[in-house]
Amino acid sequence: MLWLSFARKYYVLTQAILYFCFISATSNCLANELQAGRFFSTIFSNTEVKWSGYTGLELRTFQNGPQYSGQSGRTNLSFVLQPELYLSLTDRNGSLRFTPFFRVDEHDGDRSHYDIRELLWEKVGRDWELRAGIGKVFWGVTESQHLVDIINQTDLAESSDGEDKLGQPMINLALIRDWGTIDLFVLPGFRERTFPGVEGRLRTQPRVDNDQRSYQSSRKKKHIDYAIRWSHSVGDWDMGVSHFIGTSRDPSLVAGTDHTNQTVFIPFYNLIHQTGLDIQATKENWLWKLEAIRRTGQGTSYNAATAGLEYTFYGIVESATDLGIVLEYLYDNRGDAAPTALQDDVMLAARFTLNDVQSTEALIGVIVDDRSHARALSIEASRRLGNSWKLGIEARAYQNFPASDLLYTIRNDDYIQIDLNYYF
Repeated sequence: MLWLSFARKYYVLTQAILYFCFISATSNCLANELQAGRFFSTIFSNTEVKWSGYTGLELRTFQNGPQYSGQSGRTNLSFVLQPELYLSLTDRNGSLRFTPFFRVDEHDGDRSHYDIRELLWEKVGRDWELRAGIGKVFWGVTESQHLVDIINQTDLAESSDGEDKLGQPMINLALIRDWGTIDLFVLPGFRERTFPGVEGRLRTQPRVDNDQRSYQSSRKKKHIDYAIRWSHSVGDWDMGVSHFIGTSRDPSLVAGTDHTNQTVFIPFYNLIHQTGLDIQATKENWLWKLEAIRRTGQGTSYNAATAGLEYTFYGIVESATDLGIVLEYLYDNRGDAAPTALQDDVMLAARFTLNDVQSTEALIGVIVDDRSHARALSIEASRRLGNSWKLGIEARAYQNFPASDLLYTIRNDDYIQIDLNYYF
């Protein structure tokens, strides 16, 4: 009902204003205390302390009304807070970083969540680095998807593009040599993928029932995973080779029923081996990119790859603006049997960088299926407002997807998203 929708928006907005006022009022004072070392003076000595982060509001407006029972309407408001505390333990040659994350969503209870993105201690030696705690690791070079990026779990409730990740418990030892860097990982705790809830938009139909998830390993979330990666730069070439052994971050979705006898998808987490390769070559205005994997243990063994290029025109029309043209091909040898929409697709995008004081930039792209000619369009743009504010705009649209495609279930979820964040 209209009054209930208004009440929800008022509740979320009120919470956001209260949080924002609290952060605005205390951040400068707390930062001064931290910088002066007084806040942790009884715990740490000779410690450099930095306090930063952001908080803000996100508004999503959908072009169409909800398609499935229980989903929210055409607008959705949410509040986000991500502070960061950094301690440089100068007398111990180490550091500690703490980055919690909070989101309060107007409609979707599964999207209202919190996470520790990082709680990581790091010590640096002459030719080695040691990290322990909860951290984030990124591998990959391509724009459209990151096949080799397997350490952290995807926070799918946060965003549908797969770019947001949950913090991962880890011990990471990096051995730095002239012939490259070897990263060794022990991953002692598994993070389950988050999904939109019953009330959320951009969800599958049937919905994913996380309460019934299951594992191939009898140890479930306690299974210990391992990974190793060699990386090196030679001239214009940056390359990496990795291998992962453990629980797949991509669950298989198995049809089942919930407690009300409704059909649902149940996540099943396989044990897998994955070998990955990522290469990027920088040749004047050109970037040549490749990510490729081979995975076993999740059904039939398969290969997948994303390859492409980016060419940048610097100072177009005698201005400070740069224009980059991105072209990538996405391949999965399982074809239509692949549990992904990206298995025989082409991405074309344009990246605008204005190189102005406000750091204005935009990425406009489309992914086209080679067989069905279905299209997924996206726009991502951002601009700083003054010294502390940042405005972001995101839009996504899904066109001509056949019923056999995984993205068919979100065909009515075209949306425009506006983010206004305050950085402190």
